[in-house]
Amino acid sequence: MFKSFRDKVAFSGITVLLIGVALLIFTFISAYGFLTASLSIMASDDLVRTFGEALAPLIATSIRIMYLGVMGWIGSLLTIRGVTIIAHTPTPTPIAPVAVPQKPVQVQHRPQPQKVKEEPKPEVKPEAKAPPEPEFVVIPPEEVTQPSPEQKEPQKDSSPPPPPPPQQPNQ
Repeated sequence: MFKSFRDKVAFSGITVLLIGVALLIFTFISAYGFLTASLSIMASDDLVRTFGEALAPLIATSIRIMYLGVMGWIGSLLTIRGVTIIAHTPTPTPIAPVAVPQKPVQVQHRPQPQKVKEEPKPEVKPEAKAPPEPEFVVIPPEEVTQPSPEQKEPQKDSSPPPPPPPQQPNQ
């Protein structure tokens, strides 16, 4: 079916792309159907009972929203992968031409006219081109110097200094 490796890669890329697009379309159709469904607002005098009755549909709605989000995420990943595969398909390598033996051709030689000698032209050196401007400039962050712990001033306490240790008598 496929003649070369390139054809197989291109076919798989197109297949993955179509599956991703199909998932995205299905996700959007499901989301549209979900949004066009009728919403009913409950009203009651008993607030606790109303919250109890509204909690089940709220949980079901949350699950459906997460489902649509995951489907959209997977569909977009597949679409991106399909485009990447198609963009990186290997280019076909040219096949070297095969030499076909031909009959020798008789070539008649004509006398060539004499060329007039021209004066040698002075060599013109091409001007050195300036390097192109960079597309972006990286500015390193400024260095912030912070004092080390030894350089900090000691905290002044209002408490008196500790008493010196007692000295022992010399014997």
